[in-house]
Amino acid sequence: MFGKLFFNKGRREEREGKGGRNYGFQSLFPIVLFLPLLLFLLSSTPKHDYHVSVTQMQYNPALKSFEISIRIFTDDLEKGLSLSNDKQRFILKTGDKNDAFIEKYIRKSFILTDSQRKPVTIQFVGREQEEDATWVYLEIPFQGPLDGCKLQNATLMEVFDDQVNMTNIKLASDKKTLLFKKGQSTHIL
Repeated sequence: MFGKLFFNKGRREEREGKGGRNYGFQSLFPIVLFLPLLLFLLSSTPKHDYHVSVTQMQYNPALKSFEISIRIFTDDLEKGLSLSNDKQRFILKTGDKNDAFIEKYIRKSFILTDSQRKPVTIQFVGREQEEDATWVYLEIPFQGPLDGCKLQNATLMEVFDDQVNMTNIKLASDKKTLLFKKGQSTHIL
């Protein structure tokens, strides 16, 4: 009703020649009318068009362990946590109580097996929140040769068909990058 009064008044003034072109409320009325719809559409669109995580995995010979950091888009991780926890809603932020859920989720999707195909124990060290990403920190005590060891990094592959998990591995002077994706979630180290 309010918009209609001003809209009609502006049209009448225009017809009567009072003021010519008018850029007041009546010219903004269509935008104001559809603004809530526009805001809804913008808020429901994905924040990014690609689904990727980046993992840094470095062997520390002094501690005889792998030090691992995984950078995951927070909104993607929230979807993965929700899917694996009966559609419970997750909002990740500093100081929340979601570390146990993140640890459980990562343990299912990030697995190192030794040459006898036995899973190696992963220690969850913690996590940090950035503006749009979550850093997950792990440590894997490891002794012995890497020959025959396999790494699985299937993080978020059950959520996004186009998920790619890039993993940079550094062992002494040897560096390599492995790409994990649907259908290829495991690599021999």
